[in-house]
Amino acid sequence: MTDNINNEKNKVYFVTGGGTGGHIYPAVAVGFALQKEPDTKKVYYVGNPNNLEKKIAEDKVFDFLGVNITGMPRTCSFNFVKWSFKLLLATAKSVGYIFKYRPNAIFGTGGYVSAPMLFAGLLTRTPVVIHECDAVAGKVTKVIAPFAKSVSAAFESSKEGIKSENIHINGNPIREEFLSTDRYKAREKWQLKDKLTIIVMGGSQGAKKLNTVLAKNLRTLFKKYDIQIIHQTGLKNYDETVKELKKVYPEYTENSRYVLRPYFKKMYLAMLASDIAVSRAGSLSISEICVSGLASILIPYPYAAADHQRKNAREMQELNAALYLDDADCTPESFMEKLEELINDTQKMIELQNNAKKLVKYEATEKIVAQIKEVVK
Repeated sequence: MTDNINNEKNKVYFVTGGGTGGHIYPAVAVGFALQKEPDTKKVYYVGNPNNLEKKIAEDKVFDFLGVNITGMPRTCSFNFVKWSFKLLLATAKSVGYIFKYRPNAIFGTGGYVSAPMLFAGLLTRTPVVIHECDAVAGKVTKVIAPFAKSVSAAFESSKEGIKSENIHINGNPIREEFLSTDRYKAREKWQLKDKLTIIVMGGSQGAKKLNTVLAKNLRTLFKKYDIQIIHQTGLKNYDETVKELKKVYPEYTENSRYVLRPYFKKMYLAMLASDIAVSRAGSLSISEICVSGLASILIPYPYAAADHQRKNAREMQELNAALYLDDADCTPESFMEKLEELINDTQKMIELQNNAKKLVKYEATEKIVAQIKEVVK
């Protein structure tokens, strides 16, 4: 490793996490903050070159190091054997990156994409720091945590599944973009008026259920209420959503109050322009709903690992910071009922917005960076 000389740019860091925005954006936020440290020489982003993290990392001007890995099969089969061999190769490649670039520390946000580099860090005795984004600790976090130098967690509840003597509850890192503008300016960017605005989003992957129930209610919503809607379908669901809209509401393209996109590169502008969010319940989505000061209706994805989205959403409901609607109960009628509960009750909407805002931990990124710096002293 390089010599640690104070005030010289001699520190090299690896950050890793991918597959979904919930693992990518916290890693990007911490990596970006590490880049600004006066003694940082270089930050490399490690991820799957076939996933969203490559584009996001390169947009943020990180040098990208690719490892090919997919999610672990749920059943013990030949596919599991193939996956195990793939993990072994990806870990070996990660060890090669460590010997080539000599990182002072590795920071990972969990998930299958981070596993090879985190295992490589343990094998080479490179200091490892991990962050658990969800209310329920994932498999990678549970395996790595006992050997990591330091562990960060977004929620108090996630401590139950993490074995570590050095764990800190920090909240999720917040992207700087969310602090750079206000609701009025964000609406100007979308050429929207200053009126009640609803965003419907299914995370970076999209959500077919949310797209369908909104499409069936869109005409009624615009007929009954003077509102604006921002709709993110997800890349793989966009064409199908457009097809559905042409069936039930063919004149949707003529409505200037409706912004439809498969994916928002600047998601922060779409969220900051809104008052109400209808969303899946991934930890990153919830953190960004809170920092945007949105009242939300959370509809958790029912097949999320360890059912963590349901637990995330229930926790928000218990804190009176969101309304909850189970995916199995999400029909066009129940969706409309929940939405009207907020549209017709401004006081309730403001109450949820204020309670969500109170949950924001603005120093999360700073605290995680401090943890990383502590292990490389």
